[in-house]
Order: sequence, then structure tokens, then C-alpha cells
Amino acid sequence: SRAEVIKRLPFINADVVRIPEGSSLDEIIAWYEERPDVEYAEPDYRVFPIGGIAATTPDDAQYVDQYHLNNTGQTGGTADADVDAPEAWDITTGDSTIIVAVIDTGIDTEHPDLLANMWVNEREIAGDSIDNDGNGFVDDIHGWDFANDDNSVFDGTDEAGRFYDFHGTHVAGTIGAVSNNGIGVAGVAWNVRIMSLKFLHGGGYT
Repeated sequence: SRAEVIKRLPFINADVVRIPEGSSLDEIIAWYEERPDVEYAEPDYRVFPIGGIAATTPDDAQYVDQYHLNNTGQTGGTADADVDAPEAWDITTGDSTIIVAVIDTGIDTEHPDLLANMWVNEREIAGDSIDNDGNGFVDDIHGWDFANDDNSVFDGTDEAGRFYDFHGTHVAGTIGAVSNNGIGVAGVAWNVRIMSLKFLHGGGYT
């Protein structure tokens, strides 16, 4: 038996069809895709609006202040002037196979909101002073400090108490802080891996 055309969509030159009861959706799609006069075939997915309140809301302590992620006017700004992070989190919270390099100051790799999401070079053996992976950088576990040409991507504070690597740490948190862990902030992508490529140490050249 044949599929029944129930709607024509002239603007995109497509038809919506109803398949016979008991038919295999996969087999019918495969049949359509083999036809020379069919460009593509796909299920007519039923979708629902997310609405004003998204389902995915992290429990990070400072999330309520992160108006750039979800602006409810909490700091006097315009409600919904944000990146729609909760709506995006309803779809995905990131992928741990994706590595994001932060080219900035260094990153506090032991920060409780970053530690679990720091990229780890598994081809390198930490502390053996050998370039195990042969990439020209010795013990590059979390990245590299190009400002000082060493593997210490976090230099803490100087003698005056200035925090050299604040900005890179902040940027790393914005991108991929460990989220829904009850502390600190939420990152845009909860599950990416952060690589530190430090080139600024108080200042630096591009």
C-alpha cells in the first residue's frame, strides 16, 4: 500500500505524507530516498515550544546573578536580553570530546569550578621532564605558557599580590565551568574540556 499525501508545501516543494498503518518508517524513508525525484525524506517530527521557563536550570550558587545566561531583570537590565542558555541546555549541555583553547592569561587548573573540565594531555606523563608525545612541549598536561615558555599555565600572584591569571580563569569559567554542582557559576557548555594556551603574563604581544 502507498503513503497518502496529506499536505503539500509549495514554498519548499515538499509533501507531508501519512504512511500506512503497520508500515516500517525506516523502510519507507529508504524507499523515498532511492527515488531520483526525491531530494530527501525525513519524519515529520512533533515539536513543542519551550516557553518562558526552561526545564534545565543549574543549581550553581551564583547562577542567579549570571544575567548573560538568563536575564530576568535581576540586576535592573532588560529581561531576556541574554544568550538563552537555559533554552540551549534543554537541547544539550556540551560534549566532553570538544576541546576549547583559551588564548589569554593562564587558568587556575585547580579551581573547583574548572578542575573536572580541564583538558588533560593523556599522551604526556606528568612530571617526568620528557616530551612523551613528541610535540615539542615537555609535560604539557593542561596546555602551555607561551609567555614564560614553560608548562605552568597558572602562575598565581606576584610579589605585589596581583593575580596574573585572573582573566583567563574567568574566561574559562564563562565557557565551561563545571555546572549544576551547587557551587560557583555555570558555564555555557557544562561538559567541554578547557585547554590553557597562555600568552599574557601581565601583558603580551600578539
